[in-house]
Amino acid sequence: MKTGFVSLLFSTCLLAATFSGGATAQSAATKDPVISADNAVMLTVFLKHDQSRPLSELRAQIAKQEFYKVFPPAGVEVVSWNITMGIGQVIVLRFPASRLPAVNLAVENGAWGPYRTEFFPTYDFRAIAQAEQDKARQTPAGQ
Repeated sequence: MKTGFVSLLFSTCLLAATFSGGATAQSAATKDPVISADNAVMLTVFLKHDQSRPLSELRAQIAKQEFYKVFPPAGVEVVSWNITMGIGQVIVLRFPASRLPAVNLAVENGAWGPYRTEFFPTYDFRAIAQAEQDKARQTPAGQ
């Protein structure tokens, strides 16, 4: 199911990149697109540690695969990058939809082996939650 979902997400992002105003396939290949409200995608990436191997071995493989040289790719903003004990690394990225293939390749080439990967489309809920909290605080109790 995850493979189908990632494939659907990938297809959707490619369509969005293809039909977004002002961008052509040729200009995307020659110049990094700029993140804007109408083309931004957020993606949460789980890099789950291979717990059957020692950390020193995982780090050596990451270095050999040059993960930190290729990730994140150009044009990709790291919103957050956290270690979550028992899971591994949880990274939230924001980028133009047209950069999705570059993100995918950077993970495949740099992280596969030491990590199992999962991807989740993400959006920033903070402003919505804050508005709901403000609204709730203005309403008298019991109403």
